[in-house]
Amino acid sequence: MTSEITDTLADAQTNTRVNLIGLTREALAEAMAGIGEKPFRAKQLWHWMYYRGATDFAAMTDLSKTLRTKLEDRFVVARPKTAREQTSSDGTRKWLFEFTDGQKAETVFIPDDDRGTVCISSQVGCTLTCRFCHTGTQRLVRNLTPAEIVGQFLAARDSYGEWPTPMDERRMLSNVVLMGMGEPLYNFDNVAAAMRIVMADDGIALSRRRITLSTSGVVPEIHRCGKELNVNLAISLHAPDDDTRNVIMPINKKYPLKELIQACRDYPGASNARRITFEYVMLKGLNDTPAHARALIKLVKGLPCKFNLIPFNPWPGTPYECSDADTIHEFAEIIWNAGLSAPIRTPRGRDILAACGQLKTDSEKLSARERRLQAEKAWAEKEAVV
Repeated sequence: MTSEITDTLADAQTNTRVNLIGLTREALAEAMAGIGEKPFRAKQLWHWMYYRGATDFAAMTDLSKTLRTKLEDRFVVARPKTAREQTSSDGTRKWLFEFTDGQKAETVFIPDDDRGTVCISSQVGCTLTCRFCHTGTQRLVRNLTPAEIVGQFLAARDSYGEWPTPMDERRMLSNVVLMGMGEPLYNFDNVAAAMRIVMADDGIALSRRRITLSTSGVVPEIHRCGKELNVNLAISLHAPDDDTRNVIMPINKKYPLKELIQACRDYPGASNARRITFEYVMLKGLNDTPAHARALIKLVKGLPCKFNLIPFNPWPGTPYECSDADTIHEFAEIIWNAGLSAPIRTPRGRDILAACGQLKTDSEKLSARERRLQAEKAWAEKEAVV
């Protein structure tokens, strides 16, 4: 029995109401078995949670009243709490979600004419300290759980009333990008569990082609992501050489460009139809010269890819400036003339600090003493159950 299932059943037995959101199908079935119900109940619950978006057992009308009462006594179907919601003048919406331990993360919805993208966080804070990123100034607090990751998407759909799940391509919330707070490949197990729920064809049913995972370059986990999820891959590149990238992205010292680009070449499914995206923040005087553009072309030669040029989004205290508009356009033209796509991203949500690289919350890293006390408490609770 997996630890996930064991923990779920133990909580149910000690009369602590457990959140069913985020559980695998197997864990959900065993949770039902733990209260004396048949496995098919898990299928019914899955339908209500992920197709209809129900958050109240009373709404699950094909379940008996007795069963609904039993479920209500032991479980919940919960979203993160919305601590703050802001809508930009350009239609971008940002939520500050608060989790049960009081920690917070931000989620952004970006509407476009032909799609709507939900930018999801995978950690509270970040461990990477990329110099140009506001999130990188917030120390890592913890990884988010599968329930907290998928819960962000569910809460976003709640906000727009997009239930039951549209079964055609006319969805408002049609795409997911794991580009919010944190490095998703440093929390891969939980991210993968959440995305499998999002992709399940009898629930939310988003195609893997509509999910993009963005990484700063955790090379070993890129291989694993391709093998286990095979969603679209985006790389936070931001420099064409190790010397520059070492300065603005310390992770490059551990996984230099040669290793990173090879991992991209080896990524399953990479083709002209599914190109890898290289995100490139334009930083004035640092990475924006014609020589940098030509170096990028050489770096990715023969690799099915495209560039996403991002005008730097300022945040309080940043030491960087955005490249001039003419500089960005010249940079894009050089790449375009080499046969590579290099659109310039239109900044969205700047007025509410919802643009790329601007996300940050007031959550702080737990002290060593706090982490030790939490671990001791968890151990004591586990021993009490046993």
